[in-house]
Amino acid sequence: MPARNPLPIDRSLFFRMVLVVNLTARPFARRYSRKYHLNLTEWRVMVTLASAAGASANEVARLSGLDKMSVSRSLASMIRHGYVDRKRAIDDRRRSVLALTSPGKRVFLAIAPKGGAREAALFEGFSSAERVLFQRLLERLVERARELPDE
Repeated sequence: MPARNPLPIDRSLFFRMVLVVNLTARPFARRYSRKYHLNLTEWRVMVTLASAAGASANEVARLSGLDKMSVSRSLASMIRHGYVDRKRAIDDRRRSVLALTSPGKRVFLAIAPKGGAREAALFEGFSSAERVLFQRLLERLVERARELPDE
């Protein structure tokens, strides 16, 4: 008798969340990657910095949920392309602070409205109450995910 699948993709809430993210993010590479020399992870770093200018690389990793190595590689590329500026923190010279440059802000403002429109289209069939509830549930999931050990 075959072993029972402990994570069937049609019933796994986690897999379904990943599926939604993948399906909604899929057009990114086709539309923006070559034009702006930006991959999806770099875009996620850019979105984070647009909301948290002055963050360190560790803070970007924490806020975005990306692993530190991915953030580090993304930042190196984004600095090379002139999208991000890295400076030493005034209060702690060991710490670097990051911010989008003017070209980085222009790229963000060129792409972000389309991402916002895609998000709006995704939730088009949801009532306001359903969106509020979904937001609350997601916040609880984020809190719980941050509490889980890295294994």
